[in-house]
Amino acid sequence: MLAKRVRLNRLFSSPSGRLVTVAIDHPIAFSYDINPHLYRVRDLLPRIAECPPDAVTMMKGTAVHCWEPFAGRIPLIVQTSCFTPGMPTRDHQFGFVEDALRLGAEAIAMTITVGTEAQGDGLAMLGRLVSDAAPAGLPVVAHIYPKGELVPKGERYTARWSRYAARVGAEVGVDLVKTDYTGSAESFREVVDACAVPVVAAGGQRLDSFRDVLAMAQGVVEAGGAGLTLGRNVWASGDVAGAIRALKAVVHDGASVDDALSLCPGA
Repeated sequence: MLAKRVRLNRLFSSPSGRLVTVAIDHPIAFSYDINPHLYRVRDLLPRIAECPPDAVTMMKGTAVHCWEPFAGRIPLIVQTSCFTPGMPTRDHQFGFVEDALRLGAEAIAMTITVGTEAQGDGLAMLGRLVSDAAPAGLPVVAHIYPKGELVPKGERYTARWSRYAARVGAEVGVDLVKTDYTGSAESFREVVDACAVPVVAAGGQRLDSFRDVLAMAQGVVEAGGAGLTLGRNVWASGDVAGAIRALKAVVHDGASVDDALSLCPGA
């Protein structure tokens, strides 16, 4: 367990006890094209590293080919699964514990879906990952979302479904859960309180303004959440480094939304 504690301490290195991470693990899943903001990933990574987040999540192939200049400077989380375009409720594993260890990762992540007829397959996959990671002292992060076909339309972002998703991850044995933000500090507190492990909020869809992103971050902190993991709301902004700087100010330093906005004029 000491090795796991060492890695978790590196992730949660801020005195706030929370973390802000950036995910660039999107290209396989959402469409049969590449988001233009992720097209030149070698150019994006230095912009992320300019104001380094507490960790970056990526697929193993991107890490192998692009992460060496930043190795040891920013904690790495290796994503091991995703869904594919046209099949958003079925996740597939293609990364494993040995990949994360070989890449020097601080943690390993897996995305699964709840509220789907295939939920059992996803839980079995996540359970195997937890068991495989334990002997190596490698923390497991569940990216777990209630987006299956059994979730009633319009209910995905409710406290009921997010707290169920978070609790499922904790029951399977992960060390950190990432799930949907529920829209307010009050409702997200229900998610945090229902989960025995730290809960971070997913950045979700592109929000209308960066003020909305910072307001979400503030809500997560007020709810007792462990932080946020953001993708497009950081790397699709006009000021990647400034966006990370502003988020860290809210999450780690308790800055107001207005004060944090002044740190990212281009976002």
